[in-house]
Amino acid sequence: MNKIKVGVVGTGFIGPAHIEALRRLPNVEVAALCEVTAELAKEKADALGIARSYTFDELLKQDDIQAIHICTPNFLHYSQSKAALLAGKHVICEKPLAKDLAEAEELVELAAKTGLVNAVHFNLRYYPLARQMKSMREKGELGEIYSFIGSYLQDWLFYNTDYNWRLEPDKSGDSRAIADIGSHLMDILEYITGLKTVAVLADFNTVHKTRKKPLKAVETYSGKMLQPEDYADVPINTEDHANVLLRFDNGNKGVITVSQVSAGRKNRMSLEISGSKKTFSWCSESPNEMWIGNRDKANEILMRDPSLVNEDVRSTITFPGGHNEGFPDTSKQMFKEVYAAIAAGKQPENPTFPTFADGYRELLICERILESNRAEAWVTI
Repeated sequence: MNKIKVGVVGTGFIGPAHIEALRRLPNVEVAALCEVTAELAKEKADALGIARSYTFDELLKQDDIQAIHICTPNFLHYSQSKAALLAGKHVICEKPLAKDLAEAEELVELAAKTGLVNAVHFNLRYYPLARQMKSMREKGELGEIYSFIGSYLQDWLFYNTDYNWRLEPDKSGDSRAIADIGSHLMDILEYITGLKTVAVLADFNTVHKTRKKPLKAVETYSGKMLQPEDYADVPINTEDHANVLLRFDNGNKGVITVSQVSAGRKNRMSLEISGSKKTFSWCSESPNEMWIGNRDKANEILMRDPSLVNEDVRSTITFPGGHNEGFPDTSKQMFKEVYAAIAAGKQPENPTFPTFADGYRELLICERILESNRAEAWVTI
């Protein structure tokens, strides 16, 4: 088998997550790793068992590398995705696709012009029961959607000594909690329900208006073992917490809450979708079961089991019921679909995976949420 050779750019939290998922695909080889310096790239490649290491410009010159995964801080996504497309590489980019709509629009147009495979890593769509909710809704089992209640809660920025590049707008953009985790909520909302969000009313809160920035490097989700003298006070202008009211194109409403300061919530996305026939409820902390609410009969719990889910959902499941799957599996399932397209050599006409166009849509919604928070008013999308 001729394996598709891949280069991964960035080795923070998410880069190694991509690598682990890619190594579970039989037709893919993680052939090269990229970092900001040749020395760091070599160090990280050795640690991850990858034979070749490069700086970014050198990586793009490698003719045998067919696909590039952009796993770097947000401010680099646009320039690196553009350069990779221009170098003739298929591109899988972390969210957000870019820092603003103009950059994202340019990438969507460039990707379409080249015909190369393009994807944005909205991997949470690939929890099997998320796709089951979508499938059941498409078959009419939910009915007309009355409301959506969603939350995404974390605690990795709970203390004022918790610090990361995502707190710095020049690297991450003007929004933090909404752009970082709210983007997943907004994407999966429209993916499952088929609705479009047409207006938003947002209210942000910055709990820690000053944080203590470590004077030493600290990676995302790593343990912090620093002393008081190892910190500098830094003002914070992005949101720790946000509430957003939503209006949908079917005339009904929803609400989402995102927080990175909710003690004990490590990475909890919760969805409750109420329709005229049933209610669906699912939570990423218990991803292998889905609650189905009924008015006139007993409520139900559906377990993630290939023998129980709809036929069009089974491709997202690897193991039998009772053998739990979780966050790492979502990336593998997404990459299965992406690399089927790469093996075919071009972007499908109707991709099943999230694309640069989906990345643009998420950025559009997030920008309108930012605008709403600033204006303290409803904003139309």
